[in-house]
Amino acid sequence: MARTAVVMATVMLIVFSATGGAAEPSSAGKPLRIIAFGAHPDDCELKVGGTAAKWSALGHQVKFVSVTNGDIGHYAMAGGPLAQRRTAEVQDAAKVLGVTTQVLDHHDGELEPTLEIRKELIRLVREWKADVVIAPRPNDYHPDHRYTSILVQDGAYMVAVPYICPDTPPLEKNPVYLYTEDSFQKPYPFEADIMVDVGDTADKKFEALSKIQSQFLEWLPWMAKMQQMVPKEPEKAKQFMLEMFKARMKRSPEKDNAALVKRYGQEQAGKIEYVESFEICEYGSQPDEDEIRALFPFFPKG
Repeated sequence: MARTAVVMATVMLIVFSATGGAAEPSSAGKPLRIIAFGAHPDDCELKVGGTAAKWSALGHQVKFVSVTNGDIGHYAMAGGPLAQRRTAEVQDAAKVLGVTTQVLDHHDGELEPTLEIRKELIRLVREWKADVVIAPRPNDYHPDHRYTSILVQDGAYMVAVPYICPDTPPLEKNPVYLYTEDSFQKPYPFEADIMVDVGDTADKKFEALSKIQSQFLEWLPWMAKMQQMVPKEPEKAKQFMLEMFKARMKRSPEKDNAALVKRYGQEQAGKIEYVESFEICEYGSQPDEDEIRALFPFFPKG
């Protein structure tokens, strides 16, 4: 009986390693494929825009997916016209970053973690043949953010299971799943496993975000009771928005993290102004250091 249990455990370990264990870096010359999910049209651009631009500049393929169409994220318009406007904005942002973008037709503020939508996201990950999947963490103030996370991470194992969504070929290996950074503390705070210096793509990220005017010049200032501070002249309004982005995204020295020093060294890490940070989700493949560097090929050679 004991021997049978050992054999079964060994078989299970082999199966796990084949589907959910360590990731294999893309072979030399083969572009990486990264897919990032956000709840709304602007989430991926905010959280991943700088890193996406770095991947794109090296010839890798990045796709942003908004799981809702953002059709209530405004104070003066809603429904189809707002959804169309926000889709057009992130399409313009995608051109700046060099990525592909897709907005799914689910209502803003009404997202639920249904089996139907989980299958939709499983198919998207498979169709993209993703090496890396990025999503928010499941603890957040906004239900759409939380449920986007749940939907993505609930597919983390299933993307390699053949007989769910059998109309779409399963992946041979689970991708590496990453969470984007947030400031929420409960049930546990974000832990940066990977920090990327995006100083060289910060201007490109800011330019991409400036395309999303419905949010950054209209909706968010209105929500913050700061609408009167936004200049009326288009060029001044854009400059106002860029300064806001820079102030929000500039790294605080007290946020130094071992992950930054580990990849860039103490001296260089101290000079880095803008970063994007990621936490490795336990549900996907678990990369070792060599694999992390293969998936993030812009880290300095150490």
